[in-house]
This record gives sequence, structure tokens and C-alpha cells, in this order.
Amino acid sequence: MSEKAFDIQTYLTDGVEQVVTDAIRATLKNPRESALMVKFAAASRNASKKRQRAEEAGEHIPAFLIASITSQCNLHCAGCYSRCNHATVDAAPVRQLTGEEWLRIFDEADELGVSFILLAGGEPMLRRDIIEAAGKKPGILFPIFTNGTYMDERYFDLFDRCRNLLPVMSIEGERKVTDERRGSGIYDRLIANMEELHRRGIIFGASVTVTTQNLREAVSRSFLQSLSDRGCKAVIFVEFVPVTEESGELAPGEAEREYLKNEIDRLRREHPEMVYISFPGDEKASGGCVAAGRGFFHINSHGGAEPCPFSPYSDINVRDTSLRSALQSPLFLALQQEGVLLEDHPGGCVLHEKQAQVEKLLAQSGNPMR
Repeated sequence: MSEKAFDIQTYLTDGVEQVVTDAIRATLKNPRESALMVKFAAASRNASKKRQRAEEAGEHIPAFLIASITSQCNLHCAGCYSRCNHATVDAAPVRQLTGEEWLRIFDEADELGVSFILLAGGEPMLRRDIIEAAGKKPGILFPIFTNGTYMDERYFDLFDRCRNLLPVMSIEGERKVTDERRGSGIYDRLIANMEELHRRGIIFGASVTVTTQNLREAVSRSFLQSLSDRGCKAVIFVEFVPVTEESGELAPGEAEREYLKNEIDRLRREHPEMVYISFPGDEKASGGCVAAGRGFFHINSHGGAEPCPFSPYSDINVRDTSLRSALQSPLFLALQQEGVLLEDHPGGCVLHEKQAQVEKLLAQSGNPMR
């Protein structure tokens, strides 16, 4: 009997439902948090039906969108891929998308059936107007990947009112390893933010960039327990992707990725009080890389539709077209049809490893905008 063909739509739907189920279980002790997740579960089912109807009509809609709403950031974290790619800068560029343009994108995503829009940067909390606009779209969950340095009373109040906004703070482990990568005093600021969010009963998460240096601490009982005790409900482990030769030694290899996978499997079994997500995780389980519109895609701060934040190439801009049309970009379609997303590679990010192929396909698309 031949092996059943991989179904990306089923995989995505099952993945979203699992995240929501885990989140409901993790918030049972807080009625307000749990009520939010139950309400979102209903919205997520409706979004899934939209995506399924589109699939049956021959159009694939991903469940996730990553939106880098600004390219400005106040920190200079060691090994930051975004700064190395010149996608993150110190001052806000003139041609960033406006709040009105981002709200249009959120509206279109809602209509298409996108369930999660991850707000990133730069530092997304520099764009309060956009985050306030996201709060008005209760059918979508907006994890906000932030360094935490701009979280203030107004933001705490906004998160309290708009429970679909979920701050996800970047932390590398305990104080020493966090401050070494992000700057002196950052760890204490993050802990203070967590304690205030916990006091208000607001759902929040943590994002950990996993390197060869912090791998064991990142999944250690003491570190994760410290997050859980402060009310953290989700931990997202992001494998470090080197974009310079000097930083290559920080990238997890096959043994480290296998260790991380096994530890996450254990955490999901033994500690269901938090949700654990790994990115890019085990691509074999997801039928290959899910970037370039298979499972998600990225919009940069200027409107360029890119396969992934780690692969900053674009041939179409949402300023000039719809979100639906952006998903049909020649580059995205070529990456899917040429099989680049499914190819074997040393591990980590396939699009980074296959950069030369991506650049060749971009040139062939006829409208490169790297």
C-alpha cells in the first residue's frame, strides 16, 4: 500500500486546533483567559472552513502571516539575523506601510481565513497605532514578538482590553545569557513586565532564540518553571539561523535539533500548563518547509511579500496589490513548484541554505525587489 500523500491544509488545520486546545488547557485556572481562547476557538473553526472552501476551489490560504510592522529597533542583539540582512535599522525609514495600510491587510487576512498574524519588527511596539488596529480584529490572534523595552502602562491597559493581543517577549534564558545577548538590564525589565501581566491576568508568552550556547538552559526545568510561575502560557523556541560565517558556530546542528525535539515532546507530555512551539522545528513532520505561502509568509515593513523573515526576497508589494494576489507571487509559486521547500538540507532554515536557488528564482520572476 502506498504511503498517504501529505496534505498541507489538513496539517495546518490540525496544527491550529492543537495550539488552541493546548492554550485552553493552559488557561483553565483563569476564567477570563479561558473564555478568550474558547471564543477564539470558534473564530478559528470559521477561518478553517474558509481556507477549506478555498482549497476545494484550487486556492491555498495559509493559516499564519508574519507581519514586520516596523524595521526600527532600539537594541543590537548579538547575531541578529535581521540586522545582518539590513532589514532592521536604528531609525524609522520614510517608506514604511502606514497604519491604514496595515489595517487593510488585517481586514483582507480576516476575510481569507488567516487565524494568526505574528507582529514582528524591528521592535513592533514602536508602532502603537498598528497594534491598536490589530486589537479591533478579535477573530485573529496577534502574538506580538517584542523585546519588552517599550511595554508601559498604556500597553498593559491595551492588552487588558484587547485579549487577542498576546505579547511574546524575547528572552534567552536566565539573567546572564539574556543580558549577554540583548544588553545589560534587559532580563530584569522582562521579568517586571511578566509580573505585571500576570497580576492583571493577561495571557503572554516567551520567545527563546536557541543556540549551541543556551540550548540546555532554554529547556531546563528551572528556567521554564520561572516562566510558568510568572504566568507565561507559551514558549516559542526559534532555532538560531546564521547569516554570517562568524555566527555559524551558534547554529544548532543535527544532534542539538534532535535534543530540542525530544525535550519539547517531553515538555508537552509532562507540563501541559504551557504551550510549546518550535520554529522551524522538524520540517519532515510538516512535509517540508511551510514558508512562501505553504503555511505562512512574511510581509516586511515596506509591504514586500517575502517567503520568510530569514529569506528577505520579494517580487510583489501589498501596497500595489491584494493579499490574495501576493500569495500568487511568481517567486512563491516557483519555490513551491520547483520543490525547493521540500529539498534535503543540513538543517535549520532550508531557504537560507538554498539562498543561491532562491536568488535565481527571484531573478526569473521578472520583478525582483530584494
